[in-house]
Order: sequence, then C-alpha cells, then structure tokens
Amino acid sequence: MSLRILIVEDEPIISDDIESTLISNHYDIAGKAYSSTQAVDMLINRYPDLVLLDISIKGDKDGIDIATIIREKYHIPFIYLTSFSDKLTLDRAKLTMPYGYIVKPFKDRDLLTAIELGMYRFSTENNISPLIKENVELKFNLLLTKMEYSILLLIWEGKSNKAMGETLFISINTVKTHIKNLYEKFEVGSRNELLVLLR
Repeated sequence: MSLRILIVEDEPIISDDIESTLISNHYDIAGKAYSSTQAVDMLINRYPDLVLLDISIKGDKDGIDIATIIREKYHIPFIYLTSFSDKLTLDRAKLTMPYGYIVKPFKDRDLLTAIELGMYRFSTENNISPLIKENVELKFNLLLTKMEYSILLLIWEGKSNKAMGETLFISINTVKTHIKNLYEKFEVGSRNELLVLLR
C-alpha cells in the first residue's frame, strides 16, 4: 500500500495540480478538502498517512487550527502549503511543529522533496521503518519475497548476519543467500551500496 495523502486546499486548480503530481509519483489520494469542515471530516473517515495543509482555508478554522487538531488527535505528519511567509504566520505555524512548510508558488520537486523528508522525519521520530515493501518494489521495479523484505529491514536497522539469523530463526548461510539475492535484485555489490541506494 502506498502513502495516502489528504490534500487540504481551497483553490481547485491548485488542488487538482497537486493531485496530478502525487498520482504520477505513485502516491494515493485520501481525499481533497476545500474547507476546514471537509478537512476535519476527512481526517476522521479517510485515514490519511500525511496531510498537505493550506494555511488559508475556507471555513471557521484556518490551516493552523486544523494542524492543532491533527497534532492532538491523529498523530500523523502534515506539511503546510501557503502563500503567507510573514513572521506572524510563521511564528503561529511553528508552534504546531509541522513536518514541512512550502511557500506558493512551488515546483513539483519542492513538494515531493518535502513529502519525502517529512515522512522520513516522522518515521525516524516514531521508530517506524520508512521501507514500505510495496513502495520499494515500485521504486526499484522488482519483487521481494517475504523473507527478503524481512532481511532488508534488518539490514536497514544495521543488524549483523548473526543477529538476523537469530531474529528470523534461520541459519547464517540462509541469511547470506537472501542477502546475495537482494544484492542481485538491487544491482549492488555490498551492504553499504544497498543502504546508500535505499536512502
């Protein structure tokens, strides 16, 4: 399952543009909210993994109010999209501890980079592996067995071959065979090259 993103943006053209960029980069859209009321409803019913949040949104709450709700109730990352970069807005926004702050107009690359960095920071802070099997397979155009994926996660965590064997209840030779298969699939020659590629 790929990352589900909720877009909270009250300008339909911008919202559609963001949606198109996300879909073409293999993200799922949890929903598009055009007002604070819709945003709160979609947070409850659509289960997004990340929210792109316009600060100046229609409704009785602004994006910073919505961010406060996300922080207190949903514990998911959010990134501000805004045309406001004044000190007062920035000071208010900082208090909600966003995972990114993008000033409009922005390039597609800025958006994708902010999402990647935001999710990486969130996963690191919450000790969640950023290596989602389906995302890795899609990104590198390959298929992993369940055991290869388990080994890949343990390599990411920095475990030794011995520790991997003990964790997965398999022999060191079996661990080595799976690692060799991973190197072939990712076209790398070492653990270090594999980690650099994944980062």
